[in-house]
This record gives sequence, C-alpha cells and structure tokens, in this order.
Amino acid sequence: MAVEAGAPEACDLLVEAGYVVPVEPHGVVLEDHAVAVRGGAIVALLPRAEARARFAPAEVVSRPDGVLLPGFVNAHTHNPMTLMRGIADDLPLKVWLQQHIWPIEAAVMAPDFVADGITLAIAEMLRGGTTCCNENYFFPDVQAAVYKRHGFRARVGLPVIDFPTAWASGDDEYFDKAGAVHDQWRGDPLIGMAFAPHAPYTVNDANFERVRMLADQLDVPVHLHLHETAQEVEQSLKEHGQRPIARLDRLGLVNDRLIAVHMTQLTDAEIHLCAERGVSVVHCPESNLKLASGFCPACALERAGVNLAIGTDGCASNNDLDMVGETRTAALLAKAVAQDAAGFDAFTALRAATLGGAKAIGFDHLVGSLEPGKQADMACIDLGDLETQPLHHVVSQLVYAAGRHQVSDVWIAGAPKLRARELVDLDPAALVANARQWRTRMAGVRTGA
Repeated sequence: MAVEAGAPEACDLLVEAGYVVPVEPHGVVLEDHAVAVRGGAIVALLPRAEARARFAPAEVVSRPDGVLLPGFVNAHTHNPMTLMRGIADDLPLKVWLQQHIWPIEAAVMAPDFVADGITLAIAEMLRGGTTCCNENYFFPDVQAAVYKRHGFRARVGLPVIDFPTAWASGDDEYFDKAGAVHDQWRGDPLIGMAFAPHAPYTVNDANFERVRMLADQLDVPVHLHLHETAQEVEQSLKEHGQRPIARLDRLGLVNDRLIAVHMTQLTDAEIHLCAERGVSVVHCPESNLKLASGFCPACALERAGVNLAIGTDGCASNNDLDMVGETRTAALLAKAVAQDAAGFDAFTALRAATLGGAKAIGFDHLVGSLEPGKQADMACIDLGDLETQPLHHVVSQLVYAAGRHQVSDVWIAGAPKLRARELVDLDPAALVANARQWRTRMAGVRTGA
C-alpha cells in the first residue's frame, strides 16, 4: 500500500532530550533534539519539533533535563570478578594476583560463578549507562550466553594462558575450545569474539604465534594486558632480552587488531609504534592507581594519533564498573601526568569512553556514536539535579560533575534496559541476595572452612 504523501513515518521509538551529544562529529552538542529509532537502529537525529512532524512513533520518551549520548563502552573488564569486589584490597599486583585472586578463583571458578558474576555486572553497568563491554575471563561460552540472554552487547575474550584452569587443561584445549566457541557465535548481532592471551608474562612465544595466526584467519581482535607494570618490563628484559611490546612485535602481534590494556610503561618510540601500527590502547586509570601499577601517558598517546579507549578493569581491582567516574578519573589523571591542564579535554575523554572503545573492539560500525544507521545503544543522563547546575557546558558537566546515579534511561539496539532509573528485566533484590551467598561461599574458601 502506498504511503500517503506527507504522512508521518512510523518508528518504534522517539527519544527527545534537552541535549544530544552524538560524539561524531567531535565536539558537537545539539540542543532540544530527538533521536528516532526503527528496528533497533537509529534512523534520524533532528530537532525535536521536526521529529514530531516527521515521525509517528510507537513510543515517545521525553527527557527535557537529560543529555542523550551513546552508551559507554567499557573496553576492558573481568566481569565474573564482580563477585570478588573488595576481597583482597591494598596489595601490589603480583601479591594480589598470585597469592589471593588465583587461589580463590581456583576454588570457585565454574560456570555458575561466571554466570552469576556477569549478571550482577550487567545490572551495575546498565545503571551506569554502559551498553557494551570487552570481556576477558574464563568460560567464554557461558559469558556469551549470559550477555545474549540479557540483550547486552559484548566482545568476549577467548582465554589463552600457560597453565591449567577450570576452563582448559593445556595449550591444545585452550585453542580447540576457543575455535568451538568462536564458531558457535559467529555472526551474532550482539556478541563478538576476541583472542585474550592473558599477558606477556603468562603466555609463551609459541602460543602467541598461534594466537596471531588464528586471529588473522578468523578476523578477530587480540585483547591482552601489556606494559602494566615496571616489573613486567624488567622480567621481559631478563627472560627475553626485549621489552614486552618489542617481543610482541617480533611475533607479529603489534597491528590494528591489538587491544593493549594498561600501557603504563611506554617510551616515545613505543608510543609512535602504536600509532603507526593502528594499535588501540585501553586506559584503566582507577585500577592502575589502586594497584600502584603506573600511569598511562594518555595525552602523549592521543597526540600521537593512537586510538584511546577507557576500561574499568575488574571489580577485584577497581572496585566498580562505573564508566562515568572512570572517564572523569581518566581525564584528570591524563592532565596530571602530562602536566597540561588543557590535555585530554572533556570531549576527548567522552569520545574515548564511547567511540574510542567501540573502535578498539571493532564495533565502531555498530555503536559508539549517535548516527543514522548505527544501532540505538544509548544512555540518557539527567543533569537537572542541583549537583550539576547551573549548566554552562554540557560535556564538561558530564565528565567533571555528573555521577552514575544520574543515568535515567538506557537502550541497547533500541530495547529499553533502564527506564526512569529502574532496571527493566533484572531484579535488584535477587541479585543482592545471590551476591551475598557467594560472599559466604568465598569466605569459606579463604578461611579453609
């Protein structure tokens, strides 16, 4: 049937906001605009009055004090570890990891631990405006299924590490299982895969070479911790005669597939190498501060042209999944490290937390900015509260003053996930009760009960 000339277009959702920050183009704030959504994708971004004239939406959400922006992309997480929040704080990285985290994980790691931790994490992320994450943990088959069940967008890491775990007993099993999980989720609209070799100090050359070959064949990213501490660099020089990134370069891994996390120990030459090769760097400032790992030179990387993303790391070392707070910390720390108050400005920080993360994990064709054709992964932050008034500069207020408690609404592929601050399809009371029974179980592990 022909559509009558001048008749409004049908759409599923029209979100009207006091301000829209599309992120692309950079530095733009649109006042009194709306985003129209159809079939899970953005079809138009236009002034509110024009949107009302052009569209006949099935649903209208009006947020006159709100800022509509792309959902945050948490570019480095270990979300099952949400159940380990605060379990071994105030310790240096190696002691924290080897004497506390790994022994506890060895006792509790299983599909139910992974599923319950991720479910708790999804609820926390949604309440903080995060719509996508880059996951790095064991049991990727379970992870993918849980993210999919809750309609949450994720890049799931396929783990590779040089010792047996509950997931795999040895090298061949890690790679065999990785291939099977990848094939199971190939082409899924919400879930993608990446290889996740843990770190240079836990993965040997032969396994790195296998990762490189398979990542090339399967066209997936490689996600790993790199140059996280000075000790890591010293150990690599002693054992391999090279700094870790030089070793990875020798093995063919320093390229535009590489998602390099932490990167606190970098020379100018290494920064330029990353820029030349198209490496993405994930800045995890709060985890690095808490573990005293060092400072990522975010301003120097950004000025060299390196794509920067922001991640929270896991709740055992952060201790939250708050991308609003993480973005603020990233911006402030970058300025202090560079000794430049103008460095890593509010727009740049917000871009790193959204489009930079999407680009790092290879999802920038789908999400990371509010543009027609992209998926409607969106968050609305209410700046009407007294803590964010008066509103002189929208993006400065988002980055330097707003808190995650001001996130009012979240959509993933146009589906509502948080509505007027209430989770749409998750039960907070049940999540809290489940987290408490995990606390009891892990307390028994720690005491030997």
